[in-house]
Amino acid sequence: MKRLPLAALMAAFFAWLLWSVSMRQALLYVVGIGLGVALAGQRFGFTTAWRILVEDKNPSGVFGQLLAFGLAALLCMPLLGHYPELTAALGPPSVSLLVGAFVFGLCMQVADGCGSGVFYKAGMGIPLNTAILPLFAIGSFLGSWHLGWWLDLGRAEPVGFVTAWGWQTALGATLVALIVIGVAVTAYTRRYHRARGEAAPSPFARKWIIGAVLIAIFAALNLLIAGQPWGIVYGPGLWGAKAAHAMGMIDPAQNWFWSQPGNAALLQQTVLLDVTTITNIGILAGALWVGAGKTTAHKAMTGRQWAVALLAGLLLGYSSRLAFGCNIGAMFSGISTGSIHGWIWAPMAFAGTIFGLRIRRRLGY
Repeated sequence: MKRLPLAALMAAFFAWLLWSVSMRQALLYVVGIGLGVALAGQRFGFTTAWRILVEDKNPSGVFGQLLAFGLAALLCMPLLGHYPELTAALGPPSVSLLVGAFVFGLCMQVADGCGSGVFYKAGMGIPLNTAILPLFAIGSFLGSWHLGWWLDLGRAEPVGFVTAWGWQTALGATLVALIVIGVAVTAYTRRYHRARGEAAPSPFARKWIIGAVLIAIFAALNLLIAGQPWGIVYGPGLWGAKAAHAMGMIDPAQNWFWSQPGNAALLQQTVLLDVTTITNIGILAGALWVGAGKTTAHKAMTGRQWAVALLAGLLLGYSSRLAFGCNIGAMFSGISTGSIHGWIWAPMAFAGTIFGLRIRRRLGY
């Protein structure tokens, strides 16, 4: 489809949301489109950034992430400090967080996409991610169904730095931590390349910088409009739960997660009232607009590669629910809004990525 008729359809859906649902949901749809355009237009991939750091010792992608975290923190933490009705992306330190983040980091390399990557690549029509999307939703639902059991294995109370320290201290500490990581990554990659007599890649790359700025701005708008940080995982899990409930396969009242008042209420309402659903639809639309009229190259895969990648996609959804979010809801939003669980998620997922890359190499892709 060409961009002009696609834009007309997107505008019509916006008008319908504005008329039939609410102004908030219509505006969040626009925010989602902006996020989709930023992710797809700049190919801002969290999975790719970690892969090129590990395999090529190229720090540019990780620098883009650090910049996005810092800019989003600069925008979001003062808002959280001044407007108590806004909420941070808090998750409890727990066994489920440790296991979920590690498994997610592994699976995102095998599935060639994290939470946001699955959506924007599916929007661009990449076959693997398009096939993974429904499996991601099923996995997210199954993870939510089992979450109570996982939390019984051990958990602590969530910690929000903005509440505990005040937004100024929380912001300062976050920025210092991000700078320290950036310096360490630069030193590591430069030492590696110098030892081989090579020129070290620049940590600053245009596409990563532009993507980071855009993503931080739209994430802050998401916080302002929705009252909560940008997330990915809840929407697909809700879709799976509503489908299972409609088919009589589950009794939400008997489940810890779906018997929670807010979750139970959403099961009885249209998914268009869920903020993550709306932004996810926007991401798909924005990525579709970026890819409209273009032929997206993709590598041919064997049956074995497809089977392993699809299984990884299912586990991607499952583990993201255990970890209280994916690379967006847990890491990006967690760190930028001052949640300790975001800082736990990141190193655990990076450790999983090391193993995921080994599996990729063994599979030959």
